[in-house]
Formats: sequence, C-alpha cells, structure tokens
Amino acid sequence: MDFRRLIERAREHSVVRPKSVGQRLATGQQPTALFVTCADSRIVTSAITGAEPGTLFELRTAGNVIPEYRLETPSSEMATIEFAVVQLGVSEVIVCGHSHCGAVSALHGTDIEHLPTMRSWLSRNAKRGATAVDPALRDEGKQHVLEQLRTLENYPFVQERVLSGDLRVHGWFYDIETGEVMTSVAAAFQPL
Repeated sequence: MDFRRLIERAREHSVVRPKSVGQRLATGQQPTALFVTCADSRIVTSAITGAEPGTLFELRTAGNVIPEYRLETPSSEMATIEFAVVQLGVSEVIVCGHSHCGAVSALHGTDIEHLPTMRSWLSRNAKRGATAVDPALRDEGKQHVLEQLRTLENYPFVQERVLSGDLRVHGWFYDIETGEVMTSVAAAFQPL
C-alpha cells in the first residue's frame, strides 16, 4: 500500500466508522488484554486476533523486548506495562514473538553495527544466543518469548496480580509464513 492510499483511508475513516463506535470509545478504554509484540510491520494484531477497537492495549517494541523492571531507570515499555496492569486492570498479558524477527536475528549473530541504537538497546535488554541455524528463527524466537515472559513475571505489580489470580500471562509465537499462532505451555509451544 503506498502512502497516498494511507492518506485516502485516513480521510475516509470518520465517514465509514459508525458514530456509535466513536461515542463508545470516547467514554474510556477497558481492554481485556495487554498485547506485547514486535514493531515489525508484518505483525497486525487486529488481523491475527480479530480484536475490535478498545479490546487490546498494545505495546510494540523492537523484538517484543521487555526490559528488566528497574524503577531507577524507567522506560516507556515499563510505563506502558504498569499502566495496562495497574491502571486499566487488564486480566491477560500476551507476549507475542514471531518468525523472521530482525531483533532475534541480531541476538543470534546478524551484524547490526550500522544500527547503534538498536545494538545498544538489545545489549542492555535481551540475551544474546548462539548463531542461528534456521533462517526463519522459529526456535530462537520461541526461546526469546520465554525469556521475555520471565522478565515480565519479575515486575512486582505483575507478580502481585498473578498471585491473586487477577492476571494471566501468555506467550504466543506467530509464524509469518504459515499464519499459525502457537502458545507456550510448560516451556514448549503448541498450536492455539
């Protein structure tokens, strides 16, 4: 889709969207889930989940990386997670990784010297792994999701709500080639 088409769609949006939708959304948000995924343009959460406006609170980061909880060095990611879990009271958190991920590729040996900010972000917030064997990075991407879940589960307000039974945390993996979505169960992935 070229940029002109994006502009046309933006102009049409207020005309084609029912007014009742806008009125409902203007009263506030009550999303069911926080959906943490990669900023990759091939990941379209509403297409994958069928979510309507107002049902998912989204956090998109390079490689769906969740930084360690350090109150002395807050980040946008930490603030977004806190807002979703504490203020909005979401009952589900989904961390969704994907195949063919550039950030995961960088963590497994792809040279990103020309991307100093990305290199620094990843070195501070994610674990490097062995050189990848599968060019689609499926196994590496799934392990990366599990690492992000472990990091997320160390956020004190996430721990508190999980222990009280008010919050569930899920790991998903989206295969770009097949469209299949898998979920983590006992550190392994199976189709949803």
